[in-house]
Amino acid sequence: MKKKTERKNAKMQSAVRAQKNVVVAVNKKAAFDYFFVETAEAGIALEGSEVKSVKSGDVSLRDSFCHMENGDLELKNCQISPYKNVGAFAPDPRRSRRLLLHKSQLQRWAAKASEKGFTIVPVKMYFKGRFVKVEIALAKGKKNYEKKQVIKERDQRRTADREISDYSRR
Repeated sequence: MKKKTERKNAKMQSAVRAQKNVVVAVNKKAAFDYFFVETAEAGIALEGSEVKSVKSGDVSLRDSFCHMENGDLELKNCQISPYKNVGAFAPDPRRSRRLLLHKSQLQRWAAKASEKGFTIVPVKMYFKGRFVKVEIALAKGKKNYEKKQVIKERDQRRTADREISDYSRR
C-alpha cells in the first residue's frame, strides 16, 4: 500500500513540475552587453541525454550566440555538459543546436539581424511543460560609455536604497 501512494505522490509532483516554467539558465552578460529590441520563444533540437543534462541544470549560455546557417537559426557556443550516465556516445558539449521557429518568423528575424549593429542572442533557457525552450532576443550592442552609465546608475540606486533603509531604522 505504501508503494502505491508513493507512486501516486511522485506522479502528482511531476505533473505540478510540468505545469511551471522552470528557468534553467540565464545569460546575464547579454543584458549587460546589449539593448533588447524584441524577444521571442524558440524550441531547441536536443538529443535525449542533453535533455537530461538540461534538467539537472548543467547548461551555460555565457558567450553563446545565434547564427543563420542554411536557412536555419542555430545556437552556437552553448555549453550543455554531457550527462554522466550516457555511456560512450556523449554528444559534443558545444555543438551547434538548431532553434525551431516558424518559417515566417525566421525570415523576419533574419532580415532584421542582417542590419548593421543587430544580432540575435539567447537570453534564457527554460522548460515549458515538458519541452525545452530558449528565449532569444534581437539585440543592438551597447557602447562602453553606455555600459559605464548603467553601472553608475545601479550604484547610485543602491546607495540611495541603503541610505533610506538606514534612515528608517533610526
